Amino acid sequence: MAADPGLPHLPPASPSRPPVDGTAATGAVPYDDPAHRLGLALVCAAAEPALSGVLLLDLDPRLVDPVARMFGAVLAGAAEPARPPLVLGAADRDEDLWTRTRIRGGEHGITVLTEPGPLVEGDDADGAPPLVVVPDLARLSVAGMRAAVQLLGADVVTVARAGPHRTVRPRARWLAVCRGADVGRVSRHLLDRFALRLSMAGLRPPGPGEALAAPETGEVREALLAGLPDTWRAAVHRGVRPVPVGDAAIGRARELLGPDAGVRRQLALLRLARTLAALDGRPSASAEHSDAAARLIGVAVPQNAPDRPESDPEPPGPEPGAPGPPGTLPERGGAGGHGGPRTRDGDRGLLDTGPAEGIGTAPGVAPSPAAGNPYPEDEPAAVRDAVPLSGPRRRTTGPVATRGIVIGTRRATDLRDIAHVRTVREAAVHQRARRTDRFTVSPVDLHGNVRAAAPERVLVLLLDHTCRDGTGDDGHWQQVLAPFLQWAYTSRATVQVIEVGAADAADELRAGSFTARSVLDPRVPGALYRRAGRATPLAHGVELAAQALRRLFRRPGTGPAEAWLVVVTDGRGNVPLRVSHTGRPAGEVAATGVEDAVEAAARIGTMDRTRLHVAVVDPGREPYGDLPYVLADRLGAIVVDGRHGSGAEAAGE
Repeated sequence: MAADPGLPHLPPASPSRPPVDGTAATGAVPYDDPAHRLGLALVCAAAEPALSGVLLLDLDPRLVDPVARMFGAVLAGAAEPARPPLVLGAADRDEDLWTRTRIRGGEHGITVLTEPGPLVEGDDADGAPPLVVVPDLARLSVAGMRAAVQLLGADVVTVARAGPHRTVRPRARWLAVCRGADVGRVSRHLLDRFALRLSMAGLRPPGPGEALAAPETGEVREALLAGLPDTWRAAVHRGVRPVPVGDAAIGRARELLGPDAGVRRQLALLRLARTLAALDGRPSASAEHSDAAARLIGVAVPQNAPDRPESDPEPPGPEPGAPGPPGTLPERGGAGGHGGPRTRDGDRGLLDTGPAEGIGTAPGVAPSPAAGNPYPEDEPAAVRDAVPLSGPRRRTTGPVATRGIVIGTRRATDLRDIAHVRTVREAAVHQRARRTDRFTVSPVDLHGNVRAAAPERVLVLLLDHTCRDGTGDDGHWQQVLAPFLQWAYTSRATVQVIEVGAADAADELRAGSFTARSVLDPRVPGALYRRAGRATPLAHGVELAAQALRRLFRRPGTGPAEAWLVVVTDGRGNVPLRVSHTGRPAGEVAATGVEDAVEAAARIGTMDRTRLHVAVVDPGREPYGDLPYVLADRLGAIVVDGRHGSGAEAAGE
């Protein structure tokens, strides 16, 4: 039976003892091969409930679905079909995860029932454990993060909500993916719940001629499980018998992780070592199993261990069909067949990487963590939220499912918020097979929109870089804007930055803009240090700000509860609005650019002031020092003195 071409293949490795130095020696599992490490990690997670959380760092997004199907096949085995996984994202709420409302019609009318939600409904059921997939851990909603902290590694969980009240033993396995550069934004409490962490930076998707989709789930399952020995297959479905952990294994784990490692980290490594020892059929876990567990997750192991000889004699090979020692994968292709030494020219060590490169333009942005490190949060990384597991207060007015911007599509479960283009495209694929005279849309074609949670608070920054005087006294922009940035941080506000007159602008006659999820985005502080250019399309920047605010407040009941517009400018616009629209300069400008900016500001002045606050930061440049006040009058804004950084009282309203 051929394996699924879209899955990372697990090449055979002869069952022998792993080398002490962690290299891919003859007959040992090549720990620099991410496919081997991934397959063994999924087997361990399926066999041991204490290893229920698997976090893959820097996995190619195209491999998330194949790896999830691979994990589901390992959990289900050959006796039953794999369950569809529960996928969590940015828009999940507590009401969607812990409870589920069902409406049933009866003889006496409609009955509304509140049942356990998808996170706990499979814990008391028979069969394979459920699978929860998080494609991007950094974008997981606060409700999803709290659920992961409560469920992962817990022996018993009590769910008490409006309706159901039950106590369950969590059985679900979690598979999460996160970029190494984004780990710094994730709560450490959440990261510690994932006992198995592996860097998959070296795992490559199939070539151009191979498909990513699995043709038949049954074939994939049989191909995956065919390479496992019988004892391993039984352990995956019945679990492994816990074996004692020796003092040597505990001491070795402490030595490998260092003195500053937390208790959860040490327990995770020892549980993995215990699982490897149980799969190997050993009566207890030794220091050798701690080394194998460390190599599996990517922790550096010293070449010469202090408590063992420099080189171990090669033990005799096991009986045909018997499982190998910890960290090895069995041979495929026949009982008792042992292949010769197998090497892969393209393999390379996960820890043998080049220097990390910094991203973003803000001063002081930390470089990306080194590839291969299973604990990148220990390295200098981006700033994180102080309370990442507590969300802001949100209103519940209106249909929550139809709030927020569209970030994707999925199969529809009801007729609300249908993605019409995706639905028509899916139906068009099957028209010839349906043999109908008219264009037919079947229920299986229906897809709905996936939306990010709608922001409750928004900060719009309009930065005129040409109002810098070039003397170095304008470096206090960050100090002037600190109260507004602090408000955006504490209220979890999204930030939209509109830039005018930057020297590196893509088009100096037009304003540029970008949207950030929070002020922690490196692009936000980077925008405060742009070099000044020549043109000042202030009118176009004010127009973009008006359009952004109009989109936010367009729908009653779904717009933000509060928004701030902060304009930093000296009011000297030298690019008329028509020139910004056409991209063609037209003769003398005179005061046209200033007049267009004031006229565009008048449109913002008529907006709802119960939710919108506006401030103009005056840099105090002469002559024409009255232009910021004229602009503020049309905006209906307060004026903040930008020369001395006195904006603290403005954002405190």
